[in-house]
Amino acid sequence: MAIEKGFNPLTSASSHTAGEETHVAVCTYCGAGCKMNLVTKNGKVIRADAIDGVTNEGEMCLKGYFGWDFLNDTKILTPRLRDPMIRRQKGAPFEIVSWEEAIKFTADKLKGIVQKYGPNSVMHTGSSRSTGCESNYVMQRFARAVIGTNNVDCCARVCHAPSMAGLEATVGRGAMSNSIAGIDDTNCVLMIGYNSAESHPIVFRRVLKAKQKGAKLIVCDPRLTDSARAADQYVAIKNGSNMAIVNSFAAILIDEDLIDHSYISKYTQGFEDFKERVKDYLPEKIEHITGVPAEQMRQAMRTYAAAENATILWGLGVTHFEQGSDTVAGLAALALMTGNLGRKSVGLGPVRGQNNVQGACDMGVWPSMYCGYQKVTDEDARRKFAKAWGVPYEKMDPNNGTKITEVPHKIKSGEIKAYYVMGEDPVQTEAGGNAEHAAFKDLELMIVQDVFMTKSCEIADVILPATTWGEHDGVFTCSDRGFQRFWKAVEPPKNVKRDWEIISLLATEMGYPMHYENDQAVWDEMRSLCPLYEGVTYEKMGELGHIQWPCETEESMGSDFLFEDNKFHTENGKANFIFTPWHAPAETPDADYPLVLCTVREVGHYGARSQTGNCVALDTLASEPGYVQINTQDAASYGIKDQELVYVNSRRGKIITRARVSDRTNKGAVYMTFHWWVGACNEVTDEASDRVTKTPETKYCAVQLEKIADQKWAESHAVQAHQELKARLRGHIENAVRAA
Repeated sequence: MAIEKGFNPLTSASSHTAGEETHVAVCTYCGAGCKMNLVTKNGKVIRADAIDGVTNEGEMCLKGYFGWDFLNDTKILTPRLRDPMIRRQKGAPFEIVSWEEAIKFTADKLKGIVQKYGPNSVMHTGSSRSTGCESNYVMQRFARAVIGTNNVDCCARVCHAPSMAGLEATVGRGAMSNSIAGIDDTNCVLMIGYNSAESHPIVFRRVLKAKQKGAKLIVCDPRLTDSARAADQYVAIKNGSNMAIVNSFAAILIDEDLIDHSYISKYTQGFEDFKERVKDYLPEKIEHITGVPAEQMRQAMRTYAAAENATILWGLGVTHFEQGSDTVAGLAALALMTGNLGRKSVGLGPVRGQNNVQGACDMGVWPSMYCGYQKVTDEDARRKFAKAWGVPYEKMDPNNGTKITEVPHKIKSGEIKAYYVMGEDPVQTEAGGNAEHAAFKDLELMIVQDVFMTKSCEIADVILPATTWGEHDGVFTCSDRGFQRFWKAVEPPKNVKRDWEIISLLATEMGYPMHYENDQAVWDEMRSLCPLYEGVTYEKMGELGHIQWPCETEESMGSDFLFEDNKFHTENGKANFIFTPWHAPAETPDADYPLVLCTVREVGHYGARSQTGNCVALDTLASEPGYVQINTQDAASYGIKDQELVYVNSRRGKIITRARVSDRTNKGAVYMTFHWWVGACNEVTDEASDRVTKTPETKYCAVQLEKIADQKWAESHAVQAHQELKARLRGHIENAVRAA
C-alpha cells in the first residue's frame, strides 16, 4: 500500500490553528514504533500527525493517521468501560460499584482461591497493547510477589514466542538482532512468511529504500502478496513447507560452498552435525514438498550469499506453526553460515505484530522470565527479586509458570480457578473451537481489566476500567528493542484508572502495600533490577529518543545491533547450529476438508478490533463479517462468486464470511483476517501448537467452503448477527445495576 508523507510539527508548527495542542505519542498498531503527535482541541483528539521518529522519519500508514478516533468514544463497535462492575453470582447482571468495593470484592475472591487451591490456581496476563511497559512490570510483580506464582504471560505466546525460543537456542537472545532503520543499508532482504507491505508498511518502506540503493528482495510466501509483487525473486512455496525450504536453503549454501568457513569455525558450534543432517534437503530431493523448482531455490541462496550485508525478516507466517521455533533456528543457521550477524544492517528480524509485544516480554510477563530476561529457575535471580520486592525468598516459585494457550485445558482439569486478564481478549483471539472458548465460563473468578466491552468482558465476574494510549504517559518497546516514551494527550473518563494503579490497589488490599507516585517511579524500579537496560532513563529517551537495549550504563546510548564482536549470549559465547527435520502440519487436507486455511492481517485493522473498530475512517475500509480470500479456480469449483457470503467449515466450527476471489491467492488454500466477531476465524482454527512454546498453528488447518444459495438471507443474517452481538455487549453496560 502507498505510504503517505505526514505533517511534521517539529518543522511546520505554524500550520497549527489557534487552540490546538500537540502531544508526542507512539503509534499503537504494530511493532514499527512510529512517532506521532496527537493533536487536541478543547480536550479532544482531532488528528494525528507523523513526526520525525527514528523508524518512521515523518511518515505513517493508515492506522497511524486514522486510528485515534476511539479516544472520543465513538461507540461504533462497543462503548467505553467507565465504571468498575462486578457480578455477585454467575450469570447475574453486572453491578456498578465504587472502586473501593470492586477492589475489596476482587481481593477477597482472590485470597479465598489462593488459600483453597494454592497460588498456581491463578493465571495472569500482561498486555502488548496500549498500557505500556510500566503496567506490565507491575502485573508480573503482582503475580510473583502477591500471589506467589509464575503464571503470567502475554500475547507474544500466540505470535512471536517461537522467535524468542528459536533465537535463544541458537544465538542466546530472543529478539531482533538488527535495527529497523538499518534495513535501508542492507544489500539483500530475505523475507519469509511475512507480508511486510500490509503488516508493517513503514518497515516495508525501509525495504523499498534498500531496493532503491540496489538491494535485492527475495520473498518466500504461498500468496502473491504486495510484498511478493515488489520482490526481485518470488519463491512461491507450498503452505506448510517452511521447515523444508529453510533446510533446503541451508543445504544449498553448503552444497555450492557459499558459506563463510572462517566465521563458522571461530564463532559457532555444531556445524558438522548440522551439515551431515541437512544434506537430505537438497532442493532436487524436496520439490514435491516445497512446490518450488530446485533451480529457483538455488538462485535465491546465491543472491542471499552474494550480498555483503544480508537481512532475514519474518512474521507470523513462520511462527504460527508446530515447527515455528524450529524454523526460526533454521533461519538463524542461514545467517551464521554466511556471517550475517554482529554488525550493522545484517541479521535476524522477527518483526513484532503488536506495538508492545517486545516491551511486554522485556518487562517479564513471561512464565519463565523476570523482567530483563532473568530466569525464574535461577536462584540468584529469585533472591534478588525477593529482596527488592520485600517478600520471603520461599514465596518465589522456582518453576516455570503456565502459558496462556494452556489455560483452557488447565481450567478443564481444575488446575486454574481464577484468571486476571489485563488488556487482552482471549475469548476472541485464542485458537480452537467453541469448546475451548467456553472453558473460561467455568472459572471461579475471571477479572478483566480493559478499555472497551469485549467478548471476554462479557463473561467476567469483575470488570476494571482502565485508561488507554492517549490518556496516560509511558514507554513502549518497538520490534528492534527500541524504548520510546509517549505522553498523555486527553483526560480519561473520570472513573477509570491507570492499569498499574489498579494492580497496586488490589495488591495493597491483599496485604501487600504497593504504591507508585507516577510512571517514572515504576520505570526506575524496573531498570534498577535489569542490568540489560539499567541505562535507559526517562531523560535519555526524551521526546524522540529511541534507546535500544542492551543499554547498561548511564553513558551508553544503546545498541542498534546485537552480538558485537560476534559474542553470542550462550554459555560459551558461541552460536549453535540446530537441525530439525520437516514434518507435515498437524491437520492436512482430505476429501472432507480439502482446503488449507491460513489466518492473515487486514491492513486497516488491528487485533480484536476493539480500538480500530471504533475509528470512523478505519471502520469504513472493511467491516463484518470480514473476508475469505479464495483462488479463482477454487471459487469456480464451488460456484462461488466474488463478494458473495459463504460458510467456512472445519472440524471445530462453522462461520460465515465474504468471498474475495483472486488469482493472487494460491490454489488449494484460503486466507482469512482474524479481526472479526461474526467471521471469527479462530473458531475454526486448529489447536495444534509449537512443541516448545505452545504457540498455535493458526496458519494451517483443513477447511471446507460451503456456498450459500440464498444470498439475500445471508446478507441479512450477517448484519443481524453483528447487530445482535453489538447490542448484547452494549447491553451489559446499559443494563448494569448501580449499587445502592
